Amino acid sequence: MALDGYTDQKMSRQAMKAELLDAETEARLAYAWRDQRDEAALHRLITAYMRLAISMASKFRRYGAPMNDLIQEASLGLMKAADKFDPDRGVRFSTYAVWWIKASIQDYVMRNWSMVRTGSTSSQKALFFNMRRVQAKLEREAGERGEVLDQYQIHERIAQDLGVPLADVLMMEGRLSGSDFSLNATQSSEDEGREWIDALEDDSAQPSEVVEGQHDTAHLRGWLVQAMGALSPRERYIVTERKLRGEGRTLESLGEELGLSKERIRQLEAAAFAKLRRNLEAEAPEIRHFL
Repeated sequence: MALDGYTDQKMSRQAMKAELLDAETEARLAYAWRDQRDEAALHRLITAYMRLAISMASKFRRYGAPMNDLIQEASLGLMKAADKFDPDRGVRFSTYAVWWIKASIQDYVMRNWSMVRTGSTSSQKALFFNMRRVQAKLEREAGERGEVLDQYQIHERIAQDLGVPLADVLMMEGRLSGSDFSLNATQSSEDEGREWIDALEDDSAQPSEVVEGQHDTAHLRGWLVQAMGALSPRERYIVTERKLRGEGRTLESLGEELGLSKERIRQLEAAAFAKLRRNLEAEAPEIRHFL
C-alpha cells in the first residue's frame, strides 16, 4: 500500500471509514488469499485493519520519527501478517497482526534512532522501548519508600526487572543519553572555533614510519633474492609457486606437474625453507627480527 502524497490525517480518516469485518468474513478473505492468492481479498483484509496499524504507529511518535513513515512501516507489518496468517488456527487476524505491526515499527525506530546501530538482540530491544518507563517506575517506588537510589542501583534493578544483562543496560543508557552530533560542528560558539573532527587522532602512518617501512622492505627484498639464488632450480620453482604467487599452488598440482608425490613436494618445500633461513641468517644476522 503506497502512502506517498498522503497525510497522516487523510490516511486516518480513510481508515476510520473502512468496513469492520466479522469473524466469518475475515476468515473467508484469509482463505481466499492463502489458497487462491486473491488480491482483492487481500486488499479488503488490509484496508479493514489499517485503522489498527495507524493506531499502533501513533504510539511511537515520541521517538521522533515522521508519522507518515511510522504508518508506512505499520502497513508493511500488516501486509506481512496477512501473508503469513493461517486461518486454520482459529484466532482473529487482528490478534495475530498486532505482533507483526509492532515488530515492523520497532525495527524501523531502532534503525533510524542513530547512525550507530542501537542493537538487535531481544534484550537490547526490550531496553530501548522500556528502559525509561521502568526507570521512572523504580524511582517512583523508591521515593514512596523514602529510599534514594544511585545510578548503579537503578541500572541493576532495571536489569533485574527486564531480565537483561547489566552490561546491556549500561550500553543502552549511553545510547539513549544523547542524539548524534556532526564531527564538523565547532567546539565553541566562536566563528573560528575548531571542529570536533580536528581533535581526532590521525590513524594513518607518519612520514617517518613510511620511510622506515620502505627502507626495511627494500632490504628484505634484497636479502630474499640473494638467498633464493642459493636454492636449486627445482627448490626455487616450488617456493615461488607455493609462496610468491598471488594464490599459491597446491601440493597436488605441483606434484602432478613435476611427476612427484604430494608428500615429496612437501619435503622439498620444507628443505628449501630451511636452506633459505640458514642463508638469510648467515648473510644478514639482523634478519632474525623479521623471521
